[in-house]
Amino acid sequence: QLQLVESGGGLVQPGGSLRLSCAASGFTLDYYAIGWFRQAPGKEREGVSCISSRGGTTNYQNSVKGRFTISRDNAKNTVYLQMNSLQPEDTGVYYCAARRYYTSMTICGYLGMDYWGKGTLVTVSS
Repeated sequence: QLQLVESGGGLVQPGGSLRLSCAASGFTLDYYAIGWFRQAPGKEREGVSCISSRGGTTNYQNSVKGRFTISRDNAKNTVYLQMNSLQPEDTGVYYCAARRYYTSMTICGYLGMDYWGKGTLVTVSS
């Protein structure tokens, strides 16, 4: 069964850090770009960060630039999102998703994802 599983969410105080993991099973992430998304209560899901299949290209939403870092370890079939200086507005369910770009290994984005995880909840509150 092909699936993505997120982990690492939890409750953290403002200014704190969390590292989210996105692990794949049933397929290898080597050929997939990965996106991290989040959905805050009452809001639409939005793209937060993405990374190309070889890790050479990354992208960040403006609100997380300088605070979040996306990385991947293809040997472990896992992608990470290091989140520092967390703020209450970062609260939400975080999802990872995978997309295979057949024509390039340097692209990442937030549209047309092939596989989705079920999400992990991040709550930033004092």
